[in-house]
Amino acid sequence: MGMPMKGSGSAEYEAIDRFDGGVGWLAYPDERMQRASHALATDEGVWLVDPVDAAGIDDLLAEFGDVGGVVVLLDRHKRDAAAFAERHDASVFVPSWMDGVADEIDAPIERFDGTLGETGYRLRMVATPLWQEGALYHEEDGTLVVSETFGTAEYMRTDSERLGVHPALRLLPPRQSFEDFTPERVLVGHGAGVHEHANPALGAALSGSRRRAPSLYLKTARLFLAN
Repeated sequence: MGMPMKGSGSAEYEAIDRFDGGVGWLAYPDERMQRASHALATDEGVWLVDPVDAAGIDDLLAEFGDVGGVVVLLDRHKRDAAAFAERHDASVFVPSWMDGVADEIDAPIERFDGTLGETGYRLRMVATPLWQEGALYHEEDGTLVVSETFGTAEYMRTDSERLGVHPALRLLPPRQSFEDFTPERVLVGHGAGVHEHANPALGAALSGSRRRAPSLYLKTARLFLAN
């Protein structure tokens, strides 16, 4: 657990997804939603993706360098983007095609498309009518960052899955949005990422999404009815 030092958040955090190119964290490790945030270490500094604030988190980020920017990849993942941007004197980067987000963030906004500056991360729009979502992919190191379409939190995957498609997308998963990616790791917005055999896990999640939907819905109902 992180210790309450720097940062304005009141929650302690659990570090996850540590790799050569960054780290992730769960600001509230015990919550069912398992909201995951990520710091991507690049030549342009550390880029925070859909971050949730936590006490002591700035010490974790400092291991990788100065914060260069904050990225919002899902229209409802504004989370604590503004607080991080203000604290680190950075801008919040929002995909050029994402509506209804920039006006709700009290921080400098920069729109982007194609690549995220000179970081090596390429932006891909996720084809779903249910929300506005982008994914980031670094072809050289094989890192795929997806906020909502995939997850590893218990309510997002069956017991046989290492990576699951969001329940709302199970019947019509956005396969074409990911068909040309061959990730070495998949970082998600809910739960810890997949760092071993990530490409087969991604393929299995998409190919079995509809077939395993009934068992996931039953599992999810039991989880939420249990409380």
